Amino acid sequence: MNLAIVLVVAAVVALGIMLRLAITRSLQAKRTAGLTAAIHPIDVEAFRNLINPAEDDYLRRRLPAKQFRVVRRERLRAMATYVHMVGRNAAVLASLGQSALAGGDPRVAAAAQQLVNDALLLRRNAAVALARIYLALAWPSSGFAAMRVVDGYEQLSGTAMLLGRLQNPAVPIRLSALL
Repeated sequence: MNLAIVLVVAAVVALGIMLRLAITRSLQAKRTAGLTAAIHPIDVEAFRNLINPAEDDYLRRRLPAKQFRVVRRERLRAMATYVHMVGRNAAVLASLGQSALAGGDPRVAAAAQQLVNDALLLRRNAAVALARIYLALAWPSSGFAAMRVVDGYEQLSGTAMLLGRLQNPAVPIRLSALL
């Protein structure tokens, strides 16, 4: 009789643990899916074209000064949009990396930590780049370099793809339209 009671209690406890694990993993999967859906693809080649100093030099040589300033401001606004999206994607990937840190696999944890570090650095660089873009809007003839943002985004994309492959090898991960 005592053995039967112990077995029933053990079965109930085991069932409770299994239900808790199932619910926790389900919530994590939904949260991760929601985070992944919040990532906006970025056309890296178009972004690189916008920040290319040679393009600005070409436009400066070919256009009258007043028209160059108008075109430069339009390009700067487009750059600001790209940099803002990069910053938002970095925030989403930092959250994704933080949620993956809890995993038991040390390779996944290391990739998740690298993703978080890269994402936080990119967010900082994006904020600095946005400030520089808004200053350049006031003085469109000034120089600007956002290469750190583009290069950081490509590095972050690679780290996110590595984490995605480690967590779920069957599902391809892709952050930008042309990466």
